[in-house]
Amino acid sequence: MSAGLFGLLDDVAALARLAAASVDDVGAAAGRATAKAAGVVIDDTAVTPQYVHGITADRELPMIRRIAIGSLRNKLIFILPAALLLSEFAPWLVTPILMLGATYLCYEGAEKVLGWFTGHDSHAAPTATSGPDAEKQMTAGAIRTDFILSAEIMVIALNEVATERFWSRFVILVVVAIVITAAVYGVVALIVKMDDIGLNLAQRSSTFAQKVGRGLVAAMPKLLSALSTIGTVAMLWVGGHILLLGTDTVGWHAPYGFVHHLEDLINSAVTDSVDGVLAWLANTAISALVGLVVGGVVLAIVHVLPFGKKQHDKH
Repeated sequence: MSAGLFGLLDDVAALARLAAASVDDVGAAAGRATAKAAGVVIDDTAVTPQYVHGITADRELPMIRRIAIGSLRNKLIFILPAALLLSEFAPWLVTPILMLGATYLCYEGAEKVLGWFTGHDSHAAPTATSGPDAEKQMTAGAIRTDFILSAEIMVIALNEVATERFWSRFVILVVVAIVITAAVYGVVALIVKMDDIGLNLAQRSSTFAQKVGRGLVAAMPKLLSALSTIGTVAMLWVGGHILLLGTDTVGWHAPYGFVHHLEDLINSAVTDSVDGVLAWLANTAISALVGLVVGGVVLAIVHVLPFGKKQHDKH
């Protein structure tokens, strides 16, 4: 009897270790998938605060909460089932769809770069006027924009875990959806309330608090500008990198082979302490350049097309 009991306990312990390892694997895979989507996440974080511009302070957080709920609904109800069905029954389509999304990322990034030189930001959110109708319109617009970004995030994450079992993919993508949504809109909420926090501190009696408060208020425009720039560069980098990997996957090995060759040259030419960093920087720079070139070509084509020219004339 005791031998059977100890055997049962051994089996339970083995199952527990297996479950713990599975949880660790899911967590690690979710972390990798989230990191791969970093460029889109940064852009999402940079874009969203624009939608609450002009909203009264007491309505900012409720509006962000509704956008966050809409974002989670986009990911879990609409995008996740489609992504899982795609990976289960037509996994060969994942790479072309990922490359299509990457091309869109490059286009968005190139259009923002063009905006830096022309002084026009085609992606700036429209300014709300007032009243509940305007707030609903702004929220709906933010959720529509989020749908595109969320689709890109989820497909990038799916591609990272494509070899996992179905239920592992499901759990990982749910984790990615929740973590990214919480992170993005938590940061967005902090950003949009930072000026209020600064104003509150500036009105304190403490000289130190006043200095910190004035510093926060002064820093907010610079922070938003920096986020926008970082988001643009990240979009070009991620989009270009996905295209390089995608061309290699579908059989055109020359572009990514060149990048690998350059990384090997760097690794053989510099010391071990910095070779990895320099190789990564070279890969990132080439990916961003590829993204800018591809995005520029698509941008030129779109502006030549009739609907593209009409949209451009509106701005």
